[in-house]
Order: sequence, then C-alpha cells, then structure tokens
Amino acid sequence: MKKYIFPILLLLLLISAESFSCTVAVVSGKYTKDGRPLLWKNRDTWAVNNKIMYFDGDKYSYMGLVNSKDSIGKSIWIGMNDQGFAIMNSNSYNLTLGDTAKHSGLEGKLIKHALASCATVQDFQDYLDGLEKPTGLEGNFGVIDGQGGAVLFELGFRGYEKFDANDSKVAPFGYVLRTNYSFTGSYGEESSGYIRLNTVDELFYNALSTNTFDAQFIMQDVTRGLKHSLLKTDLYQEYKDVPENTVTYTFFHDFIPRRLSASACVVQGVKKGENPEFTTLWSAVGFPLTSIVIPSWIKGENSFPEVLKMNDEIEDSPICSAALTLKEQVFPIRWGKFASKYYININALSNADKTGIRQKIKIDEDIIFSKTFDTLEKWRTSSMKKSDIEEYNNWLNNFVKKSYKKNFDLDL
Repeated sequence: MKKYIFPILLLLLLISAESFSCTVAVVSGKYTKDGRPLLWKNRDTWAVNNKIMYFDGDKYSYMGLVNSKDSIGKSIWIGMNDQGFAIMNSNSYNLTLGDTAKHSGLEGKLIKHALASCATVQDFQDYLDGLEKPTGLEGNFGVIDGQGGAVLFELGFRGYEKFDANDSKVAPFGYVLRTNYSFTGSYGEESSGYIRLNTVDELFYNALSTNTFDAQFIMQDVTRGLKHSLLKTDLYQEYKDVPENTVTYTFFHDFIPRRLSASACVVQGVKKGENPEFTTLWSAVGFPLTSIVIPSWIKGENSFPEVLKMNDEIEDSPICSAALTLKEQVFPIRWGKFASKYYININALSNADKTGIRQKIKIDEDIIFSKTFDTLEKWRTSSMKKSDIEEYNNWLNNFVKKSYKKNFDLDL
C-alpha cells in the first residue's frame, strides 16, 4: 500500500496548485494615474461560483468576495471596510516546507476577521503579531488603508515578512507582485506562478512608465490579458484576423486568467486625508473573460447591484451564472484528461468581426468605467449620499442585465 502513497500525495498537490493559483498585487498611490493605491486579486479556485456580500459589523462594516455556497459568509477572499482598509491573499506553496505543523486552510477567515477589526496596515500587523504560533496559515496577504498604506505580508507558520510598496528600496516602481510563491521561501517545483508574475511585471512596468496605471487598466488589460511572457505571444493579436464563427483552438496554460479563474477584483483606495467612503471595489464576479466589471461602495450598504448577490433559485449570483454559461463557449471540449483544461476557442472571445464575447462585454464595460469615474469625481467635490449610491446601483444593475440580454440573450 505504501508504494501508492507518494503518487496520491503528488496528485493532490497538483490538484491543489491548479485549484488555488491566484495572481495578486499591492500598488502604491505614488505611482498610479490618480494617486490612489490599488489592491488586486485574480482568484483561481475550484470554487468557481462567487458572489459579493455586505456585512454590518459591530466595529466596522465591510464587504467582499465570497463563495456562493458559503451562505453566512464565514470566509472572504478579497474585501474592504468602511475605514478604507482592504485585504486579499494568494496561496503560497514554498514558505513552510519541512514544517511539521498542520495547515489550517483558514486564510479566508483571517481576511474576514481583519476586515471586521482593522482600520490600518498597522492594525493588521498588530493582528498578525498576536496570532498564536504556529499560525496554520501560509500565504501572501496584501493590504491597503485610508492613510495611503500599501503593504504585502508573506505569512507562514512561524511569522511573517513585510514588503512595503511605498518603500522604493523594496518596490522601486511602487508595486509588489505575488502569485503562488513567496520571495522569502524556497524556489523550485514546489511553488508556481513564475511565468504569470513575469507577465504581470512587464505589463505593470509599461503602464507605470506611460502613466496609464489605474483600476481600469488592471481589470481590462491585465486580468483579462492573454499575453504570455515565456512564449512571447498575445493570443488576441495572434488571432485578431480570424473571422467570426471560425472555431480556433489554441493552447491555454500559464496565462494570467486561467481555466479556474473564478473572479477578479480591484480595490481602488483613497488618498491620504480623503474620505474612506470613496474606496471602491471593482468586481468581475465569475469567469473574468466572460464577466463584466461592476463597482460597489460600503456606504451603499446592501443596496449594491442584485446581479452580484446570491440568488437562491439559481444557487449563485446572476452575473457569475451568466459568465459560467458563456465560459462553455470558450472551453467547449468536454472529452479528454487535458484537452478540456488546456485548449480554448479563442474565436469565441475575440475575432476580426468584433463579435467575440470579450469584445461585446468591453463596449458596455467601458461605459461603466467612464460613467463611474465621472460620478466619483462629482461625489468627491460635493458629497456621497447613500440615496445617490442606491440610485446609481439601480442603474448599474439594470444596465448589466440589459447588456447580457442584448449581447447574449441571457436573463440575469
């Protein structure tokens, strides 16, 4: 029996690496287009059904990305609170090698606890200092706050290391990137995401050097980007001249979006001294390549768009369900151990006739970004009333529903 133990463990590790392969970043406001810090997470997980939830906490109110099957929201995977504090994580596979302590898998619960109790980066650091050792936790945790803080913590069983995006010695270009390994851990086959990190690094550097770095850039050009730093290819460009309805398969592995990408979110923070109520959660809930970005604010409380919330009839959020339905056109192969994972029909996303899923969504998504940026500027110069947010959330909800009905004949 013992001779089968190692292969089984290896298989479990491979499944784990495939199932929890996230790409994340913490960005200093000193380097962004509008001077506000950013927190990004591309979530890759077997739990592809996601929703947004709002929590009226005893100390701080907060909201974030939750598994649809998690009815009470016991774990959050990226979120923000009413103090302008925001947090996310990515799994790391190289921090605790050889440690005999048990992994708890409670990273999502840590995020929830932090949102409920922390107002600043320092609060979170104090929270980490108070954790019992061994922590049972292994991962990269990124945080920003309403004071301009932007830090990533590599947290292991015995402690943590801190990487400050505002420190030019640590982050010369104002950002800290991680995938599924930590810089203070060992390097090798035990970790993953080297290619993705290199791809993002190149995209970030180019955007910063041209002053085009903002939430929209991350959500549209990075989260949904199909560049590959090792293969030196861009699938959108490579197949841009293929006419619509021409099924075109291409190899799909180690791109920033992955087959098990479940959602993508960016928290756009505030400048130091700015009201934290303007902190914005930009969410593409569901498979990012077929979902649409929708903003949310804590001050709006539970009035955020219904398409982001759990719908008991479909047992999912409507936008996630729609995105997963469209995903079937992108990954149409159902047979074979690897074909369903590593080959996509790129023509379904993008084509010469501009009728691809991603191309249609982007037209309406651009409207959402433009209108929201304008609205935020008006709110910043006057006030951000809850009634105004409720009205805007209603517009967002109806706009997204009409978009998916018009473009894909899907009822949300």
